[in-house]
Amino acid sequence: MGAAAAAMALTATGTSAQAPSAPAATTFRPTRHAKDAWFDQIPGQHRMVLDVTTASGVGEGLAFANNLFAGNKTGYDLNDADLAMIICLRHSATVFAFTDPIWAKHGKALADAVKYTARDGAVPAANPYNAAPRTALAALAKRGVQFMVCDTASHRFARMLAGTGDGEAVYKDMAANMIPNSRFMPAGVVGTTRAQEYGYSLLFVG
Repeated sequence: MGAAAAAMALTATGTSAQAPSAPAATTFRPTRHAKDAWFDQIPGQHRMVLDVTTASGVGEGLAFANNLFAGNKTGYDLNDADLAMIICLRHSATVFAFTDPIWAKHGKALADAVKYTARDGAVPAANPYNAAPRTALAALAKRGVQFMVCDTASHRFARMLAGTGDGEAVYKDMAANMIPNSRFMPAGVVGTTRAQEYGYSLLFVG
C-alpha cells in the first residue's frame, strides 16, 4: 500500500496501529535506614550473603564459606579481607547462633526442635558447629565473616524453651550468649533482602 492509500485508509477508519513504546527507565532506589549502615561498613571487593535455614544447612554453609575464601585465593589471589561475607542464620538454623552456655542448658530441646542428630547420636551439650575441636563458626568470624540472626525465630525458640516459664528471660540469656560477629535482624528474611539491596550476591544454602 502506498503512502496516499495508507493516508486514505487512516482517514476512513480513524485509527492506526501504534508502535510499541520503550519501557520507561526505572528510577527506583531502595530506602536506606540508619540501622542498616553496617552493610556498607564491611570492607571487601566482593560482597556475598549466605542464607541458611536448616540444621544440615549450617554445615553446608560453613563449607561454602570456606570454599569462597579458598576459590577467591587460588583463582584471583584475593585475601580474606577482600571478601565482605555475611551468613544469615534463620528459621531452624537460628539455634546455632548461640554459644555453649545455651546448649549446655537446652541442648536436647534445641536439637529436637530443629531435627538435629549428632553423628554419634549423643545429645549435644555444646554448639555442634562451634565446640572444640570444631570451632567452625568462631573460626569464620576471625576471618571477618559477619552473622545475621533471626530475632523472630529467636523469640519463638525462647518461648518454646521456657514452656510455661518466662520466655523473655530465656531470650535475654540467648542474646547474651551469641557467637562472635553476630547481630539480630528483626527477621532473617529482612536481613537477606536488605543485604541484596546493598549489593550482596545471594547464595541460598538450605
